Amino acid sequence: MKVTVLGGGSWGTALAIILFNNGHEVTLWEYNKQYVKELKKFAENKVFLPGVSIPKEIEITNSLKEASLNKHLIVIAVPTQFIRGVLVQMKKFPFKNTTFVSVSKGIEKETLLTVNHIISEVLEVDDDSIGVLSGPSHAEEVSRKIPTAVVAASTSIETAEEIQAAFANSYFRVYSSTDIIGVELGGALKNVIAVGAGIIDGAKFGDNTKAAIMTRGIAEISRLGIHLGARPETFSGLSGMGDLIVTCMSRHSRNRYVGEQIGMGKKLPEVLKSMKMVAEGVETCKSVHQLAAKHQIDVPIVNAVYNILFNEKDPIKVTYDLMSRGMKSELEY
Repeated sequence: MKVTVLGGGSWGTALAIILFNNGHEVTLWEYNKQYVKELKKFAENKVFLPGVSIPKEIEITNSLKEASLNKHLIVIAVPTQFIRGVLVQMKKFPFKNTTFVSVSKGIEKETLLTVNHIISEVLEVDDDSIGVLSGPSHAEEVSRKIPTAVVAASTSIETAEEIQAAFANSYFRVYSSTDIIGVELGGALKNVIAVGAGIIDGAKFGDNTKAAIMTRGIAEISRLGIHLGARPETFSGLSGMGDLIVTCMSRHSRNRYVGEQIGMGKKLPEVLKSMKMVAEGVETCKSVHQLAAKHQIDVPIVNAVYNILFNEKDPIKVTYDLMSRGMKSELEY
């Protein structure tokens, strides 16, 4: 197939390499012209994925027109809060029999939409032509062919299976699902919980505390997700618990890193200024906080992370406040 990956960050680069290795004709689009020159010159993503060679046959471009026309598959690996702007520019190009795949894990701030809904709204394409790919999959490992399993989802099982077939190989196993909203919400919300897990690390709490945050975090993800139409079992799968585990535990996790720095006493603007990559969980925390309030869903961990990040509440006090809430059944939703 002729495939474009939008976004030359670590994940976009890793997926472009997978798709090329699977025999597809791949274009990698990046908005920064100087960065495009560097990618072409060094055949390596020195900023975001150092040490991983980019095959010379992958076409690297700054032209959205070149990236958009006559493609079977367009993979969106742009940070969530910038996706709408990119798609608005793409809208002037004609699409025919193109499948759009989101691999971004966030919720848009102003609209509270997940990415599949942003694609549908801006490009005015059928839901059956939109899919997502999500799961526990750090680019640093995938690019080095470390065995990884993810899930492809769409409202259309045929589209999910098309995405599955495009990406799957001996080290990148892809399952299919029709629960697109559950897969998206699992991927987006786990980033917020991972910030919380990082706060626990930075504040020097222990494994017990982190396990509690992760487990009760998946309960909050499930509670909100089910209310919004997701299937409960999705959150015990790769795009739910699987992605939560890796993002809360891994040294590669940007969201865990942000939380860790906050837990150590640093301020959010200082932490974000020091980072080269985007931690989706920070802005998504605002979206989830609003979304839960709108639907009157109880998400105490999300709210705690929100108060620490944006209201500068003390992480240790907030943690003990969480512990001191009224008693309830574990299985109460």
